Amino acid sequence: MIRKPSDEKYLGAEEIVRRLGAAGHEALLAGGCVRDLLRGEAPQDYDVATSASPDQVAKLFAETRAVGKQFGVCLVILGGHSYQVATFRTDLAYSDGRHPVKVAFSSPEEDAKRRDFTINGMFWDPSRDRVLDFVGGREDLERRLVRAIGDPASRFREDHLRLIRAVRFAARLGFAVEAETRRAIESLAALVVEVSAERLQEELRVILTDRDPAGALRLMDDLRMLTLVFPELADARGCEQPQNYHPEGDVFVHSILTVQKLGPHPDFVLALAALLHDIGKPEASRRAGPKKFNEHSRFGRDIAYEVCRRLRLSNDETERICWLVGRHMYFKDARKMKESKLKKLFAEPGFEQLAALHRADALGSWGNLEDYEYVMERRRMMPVEEMKPPMLITGDDLIAIGYKPGPIFKKVLEAVREAQLDGDIATREEALGLAREIAACSPLNGSARSGL
Repeated sequence: MIRKPSDEKYLGAEEIVRRLGAAGHEALLAGGCVRDLLRGEAPQDYDVATSASPDQVAKLFAETRAVGKQFGVCLVILGGHSYQVATFRTDLAYSDGRHPVKVAFSSPEEDAKRRDFTINGMFWDPSRDRVLDFVGGREDLERRLVRAIGDPASRFREDHLRLIRAVRFAARLGFAVEAETRRAIESLAALVVEVSAERLQEELRVILTDRDPAGALRLMDDLRMLTLVFPELADARGCEQPQNYHPEGDVFVHSILTVQKLGPHPDFVLALAALLHDIGKPEASRRAGPKKFNEHSRFGRDIAYEVCRRLRLSNDETERICWLVGRHMYFKDARKMKESKLKKLFAEPGFEQLAALHRADALGSWGNLEDYEYVMERRRMMPVEEMKPPMLITGDDLIAIGYKPGPIFKKVLEAVREAQLDGDIATREEALGLAREIAACSPLNGSARSGL
């Protein structure tokens, strides 16, 4: 049957089941953890389904949190781990494409029938080592199928996010989507745009950092969802590229292939940047002509910003994704870069992600890694202290020699820093001398020149 894990998190879940059972309540491990245990994998989380109400659960455990009491759900904190404990229930009606309007507490069988997919609808009683399967989940595990429980269209109308979750499970497990379930997804794909940005973002994070993010994106496309979630990609389809650099096909094909070339389990920021790195090419081509992509990185950066805002990503993630998209062509020009520009690039916190993006971009097109290897060798040979040496002067030094804080500060400090990185100056005195030279030929826009 199931081989019991011995890790602390599993033992906590078993203790919750045991304690509920000792108090006279039926309690079972439920959902995805049962699926993973049957497949011989260690679950990331354990959920418990029980006949006990949240109030009854709270009386048995020292630390609980109400997270959905109206739906019979609470969290139990045990040994530093969190477990979702939910009362067996039937969902009576949905009105918002997410939450049931009303639930009725029920039996394990009825609880299984209200869940999303058969492979997620099983229960396991660890004390008796018995699996309760009312929906054919074990058979679908063996057949490697993602199948909706009951009527597929009803399941997806109840909770629109299940459309994306079907893709996630199929890609993660390497399963096919069962034919009737597939037809329902295709016919109801437009409902995905009604999913909140927060829930959609959470699902995309899992998809894009899993074992086969490119496979998931292709499946989303096959199921007519990808360009609903990312409408910007619609322009990429049919946007032709020069055959000598892009024998793989158009911008759409290349974008997904670039994600694939990142390999399994990339970080989310890198994966989304890879998907969007050439998103500016259609606009560039409209302006410059077929197969001409002048300034596509700049257009792409602006489009990526809108995507990130729509998905409500954090400011830090948005900034990094836009930085990666805007600079993804930098390696191509590395041999012509001034030393200072290369050093600044190497010192950027996102350099490793940029390198990974360039490598995947090259492998997803003509496969030439010469630029990548050149840049990585330059970086390998450069001591860290040369990439980011201490500043020779600061704003305080500029004030001391007569500047008043203002727009000139940034200009002077950047010029001094660039000269330092290029090796043209190396001492504080040389830096101050350069600052005076810049001041002598630059309008100060109202800032004082006294002391210069």
